[in-house]
Amino acid sequence: MRYAPGSSRPRPEARPELARGEGAGVLYLLAALGGALGALARWGVGTALPHSPGGWPWATLLVNLTGCLLFGVLIALLAARSPEPPWARPFLAVGVLGGYTTCSAFAVEAVGLAEAGHPVPAVGYVLVSVVGGVLAVAAGALAVRAVRSR
Repeated sequence: MRYAPGSSRPRPEARPELARGEGAGVLYLLAALGGALGALARWGVGTALPHSPGGWPWATLLVNLTGCLLFGVLIALLAARSPEPPWARPFLAVGVLGGYTTCSAFAVEAVGLAEAGHPVPAVGYVLVSVVGGVLAVAAGALAVRAVRSR
């Protein structure tokens, strides 16, 4: 059993038999559809917040931090629900949020900042992204528990 961050309540393990058995095709389609929606949302944020080479990559930082926050909310909600809907992780976690957040763009942008002669902002970007992401996941999970405990 795995636990949601900050939770003492175990959640059921992912059910790999669903990915191989009856209805597996639907789950794969849901993951793909969710991924497309998440990627479109990320593209929209990137278009709204463009950055120049050597500039601070606000769009990627925003999608990674908000994506982490939403991951925290999602895992706390799923941990509180038993059984969890079989479509939730493939569509929401793997699909929508997996398509929305982006570690590869984050890494490329950090290297780009360093190569553009901005090593201090590059290190700052890495620290803010990683620490901020961890804090955002925790904040999302804590927010759900606070609301649910009322």
